[in-house]
Amino acid sequence: MASRIGLLIAALLFSPLMGHFVTAQNRQLGLSVLVSDLSPANLAALAQHGTVLSTLAEINALTMRAREGDLATIRALPFVIAATPDAERTGAPIDTVSLPNFLVGLNTWDLDAINVTNIQAGPDRTVTQTGAGVYVAVLDSGLLDSWRQYFPQERIATQYAVAFRGGGNERGHISTPANVWEHDQNSHGTHVTSTILGYSLAGTPINGVAPLATVIPVKVLGQNGSGWSSVVAAGIVYVANLKAGPLAGSPVVINMSLGGPELDAVEQAAIDYAIAQGVILVASAGNRGTQGMGYPGAYPPVISAAASGWIGEWLPGADGNRANWWVQDNVAEPTNPADFYIADFSSRELAGQDLDVAAPGSWTVGPYQLQSGKTSYFFLGGTSMASPHVAGIVALMAQKAPGLTATQAEVILESTAIPLAPGCRSVTQPTGVAEMVCWEATATGSGLAVADAALAATP
Repeated sequence: MASRIGLLIAALLFSPLMGHFVTAQNRQLGLSVLVSDLSPANLAALAQHGTVLSTLAEINALTMRAREGDLATIRALPFVIAATPDAERTGAPIDTVSLPNFLVGLNTWDLDAINVTNIQAGPDRTVTQTGAGVYVAVLDSGLLDSWRQYFPQERIATQYAVAFRGGGNERGHISTPANVWEHDQNSHGTHVTSTILGYSLAGTPINGVAPLATVIPVKVLGQNGSGWSSVVAAGIVYVANLKAGPLAGSPVVINMSLGGPELDAVEQAAIDYAIAQGVILVASAGNRGTQGMGYPGAYPPVISAAASGWIGEWLPGADGNRANWWVQDNVAEPTNPADFYIADFSSRELAGQDLDVAAPGSWTVGPYQLQSGKTSYFFLGGTSMASPHVAGIVALMAQKAPGLTATQAEVILESTAIPLAPGCRSVTQPTGVAEMVCWEATATGSGLAVADAALAATP
């Protein structure tokens, strides 16, 4: 059998009719290229080594299709700052667990954990700010067709919503098809948005971190929940131009519940450009555990979020009911780090990476559909769920201080976070069985993000 396989491989690599070997050198790649300028002469020089597909003039970047064997030559051109294969991005959660039923309730454990709401008797919200006047661009998979059944129409900025498609390998070209942003089949972006705004749970309103913020859906992930760094870069530049143009008078935050193991230069340039326009960027740390953080979250100017959990998960609580813990059981105040843990999937910080804070990302409920058009709700776990908690807090901070910069927001969040020392916790699973969860100092950043302290420190 081995010899037959070897002959088959040889036959595939060499064709007498073609008269040449088909090698990796001839494989087509989608490239992200950063240049000193996009002059016609430079574009013509690049065209000698491949096909230029699209440009991002704001950051002197482009995408192109070229043979792998020409990559070194492209990199050696005097005007090329960097050229890298388009990096894959994914926003897929770690796991999903369907809820059999949803009990009436306005506030959930995760919002209680970051001190935005309080499940105990008293005012629903424990902070004054609501996110009013702040735009939060959710760079993700877009929204489900049924998004109007979950969110108030006035909370979604349909006039700015957009989808970017393409990127990656031989596809390369980035396009902006109309209305695709609201025809998602993945649900990831809808669940992320629900943490920021809250949502209608079969008619019952569930609170959000920043319920009066305005979300701009920017679809940069495909229907399978994955995409490419060049497309993410295009989405970031798009939002930055909104901030520089029609939204110049409003605070703008970007949430990116997505990432991959590498940061390409074009994505980095897009982030720097957005920050220069006054945009604050928040991203998930990644779901790779000890393998390290994902990008763009690991890039220092981006505020990154690890996934924390609560030791009260799946316990019976005061009423003896294990099923309603997420909406009935109170997270004790003042916040005690002994009540929390870092999820084992949450990416740890490696050398050269920057992990900022932790936020709820273990069992967060929100809209998630398995059948198109049929509303349903799921627990999701992942740093994708932690990031919108932090982005929502930043939106509250930006409402209080509309001129808040990315650097100021990061410093305030880190300085007011509750330190979570390395350790272990006994954490009950949905089965009722307890498991020991442990983490290291590299897993927590500055600690647990809390809205009330961050707002108090916001000038």
